Amino acid sequence: MSKLIDKFAAQVPGLRQQAKDIVTKYGAEKVSDVTVAQMFGGMRGIKGLICDTSVVTPDKGLIVRGQPILDLADRTPEDIFWLLLTGELPSEAEAHDLDQDFARRSEVPDYVFDVLRALPAGSHPMAMLNTCILALEHESVFRTRYFEGMKKPDYWEAALEDGLNLIAKIPTIAAAVYRMRYEKGDPIASKPELGWGANYAQMLGMDVDQDEFAKFINLYLNLHADHEGGNVSAFSCATVASALSDPYYSVSAGLNGLAGPLHGLANQECLRFVLGIRDRYNGIPTDDQLVEYAWEILNGGQVIPGYGHAVLRCPDPRFIGFHNFAEKYLADEPLVTIVDKIYRLIPDVLREHGKAKSPFPNVDAITGSMLYHYGLTEYRYYTVMFAVSRSLGLISQLVLSRAMGMPIIRPKSVTSDWVVSQFEQPVKV
Repeated sequence: MSKLIDKFAAQVPGLRQQAKDIVTKYGAEKVSDVTVAQMFGGMRGIKGLICDTSVVTPDKGLIVRGQPILDLADRTPEDIFWLLLTGELPSEAEAHDLDQDFARRSEVPDYVFDVLRALPAGSHPMAMLNTCILALEHESVFRTRYFEGMKKPDYWEAALEDGLNLIAKIPTIAAAVYRMRYEKGDPIASKPELGWGANYAQMLGMDVDQDEFAKFINLYLNLHADHEGGNVSAFSCATVASALSDPYYSVSAGLNGLAGPLHGLANQECLRFVLGIRDRYNGIPTDDQLVEYAWEILNGGQVIPGYGHAVLRCPDPRFIGFHNFAEKYLADEPLVTIVDKIYRLIPDVLREHGKAKSPFPNVDAITGSMLYHYGLTEYRYYTVMFAVSRSLGLISQLVLSRAMGMPIIRPKSVTSDWVVSQFEQPVKV
């Protein structure tokens, strides 16, 4: 048994008892009021979920297990997964053990590549990734053990087995999707001894400085791994998993949500915006030109992509993490220079305009331009990279839910007529 499984197993009784104690002591307390606007507005802001892996606060941004995300920027993705699951960063020995465990689990069955080859040539990269994940469901430990009569207290063990297997394999699958979909050549053999992120970087086969590119990929995977429990991918995964669908079904469901334009495609829109500026001004615009262009966009009823956030009222610390990396490694990249100009100038324009609740950049404002710099110019692939990272958070949340014995997610819905009837008094005759 791996050190991570041992570590988490030791925590499970405490997790279950904590959940039981909280419900016993505070179960009747009210934590949120719900307005009709929230019901019709996608339940935004309603407190109705438990997610212990991370939280997003308006003034600090993403906090992972009590640690600000920028403090974790230089860790490995394996460290992030250990932290998400256990609440602690691994020791050197524990991190090495997890690396070895992923290496043991990393081989992808040949039938998965056969599935990829059988898909239509123009398939969307996210459809290709999710089809492979569903094909791997054939390997599910959870499904097998459930139908053998697995006891409820043991659900987490089988879920974690599936989760570790999927995490170990997803970089190889994602890299193969890229190379096959965009005719880059045969898939490149996995080298799991490099580490999870660096191995993914080398399997993409980009003609760039591999050490630098691996650092960028590690940073990307770290900063996108988790973002509390209410976003579409996390909530979709949790909902499907709550029906005791195995992790392959559940993670696929979450990643299908990630593929939506309102969730995982934002960095593509931001990149198009930056490329549009570059093309309009035949390079890097002056400060005055950029401000004038921003006003043109806003006065035309459009928004500045990558600026504003539903929760944050500060610059997204994930943006700051990428910006710091860009200052060190990409100082001469024209697209990144434009991103930096936008960061310096546009918040004041948005404040003067007055309609943006948050005039600060989010993470998507910069990542597309950095991916483009490293030769990943195929926009539609970007969400696959997001999916590789987000698998860490989805699986962590799923395993914790099974360990805590969380029930099926089943909120009550009402009709529009019911809402109206609650607030309209019958006419007296």
